[in-house]
Amino acid sequence: MADAASQVLLGSGLTALSQPLMYVKVLVQVGYEPLPPTLGRNMFGRQVYQLPGLFAYAKHIMKIDGRAGLFKGLTPRLCSGAIGTIVHSQVLQRYQEADQEEEPGASLKEPVSSLEQVIKETSREMVARSAATLVTHPFHVITLRCMVQFIGRETKYSGIFSPFVTIYREEGILGFFAGLVPRLLGDVLSLWLCNMLAYLINTYALENGVSTMSEMKSYSQAVTGFFASMLTYPFVLVSNLMAINNCG
Repeated sequence: MADAASQVLLGSGLTALSQPLMYVKVLVQVGYEPLPPTLGRNMFGRQVYQLPGLFAYAKHIMKIDGRAGLFKGLTPRLCSGAIGTIVHSQVLQRYQEADQEEEPGASLKEPVSSLEQVIKETSREMVARSAATLVTHPFHVITLRCMVQFIGRETKYSGIFSPFVTIYREEGILGFFAGLVPRLLGDVLSLWLCNMLAYLINTYALENGVSTMSEMKSYSQAVTGFFASMLTYPFVLVSNLMAINNCG
């Protein structure tokens, strides 16, 4: 429980810090372009028209809603992160308890670096992440709808409990799970791509016995994670657009 609590606190801090980035990203995803393109230069030095970047968007939001406006939708996002962390850790804990019941000395054994072990751990992580996503998706939907209200200056999904009532009254239970399928697919594909690519690189591309082997393997995990996230980004985009489509 102490470990889960520390993860919740750390996750909440990171969520709060990254909220302005998430806010701008969502507005870009829905095609909101409040500022005209400006003349700039591309990576080859040619003059081109460019859409506003992160800081220009943030300044525009602050100009209208103040600094607090950058944190619109933070409360449901914090709830989503905290509940998701607890569900994720509880599912993995159940797996560990089941292993200890089957083999009492399993926790003392050396971890096996094999394809079978990678598949086993990835499968368990997939179940844990999917359970967390399923439970927290209603908060994710409310977060997105709170953010896109900025465009039309609506207040339909403001407050803590009123968005739940609004969604249930207008769309029923299914409204809380708009965009769930592509989000789950994206998470699962990203996880399997990341772990399998990392396994292939660590097993066949990196030589054992190098002094910095553990560091290299951690770097490979980070690189493959970024690559997998990039490949599965269309699922994130489709999920977010489905969550806010026809929501008023």
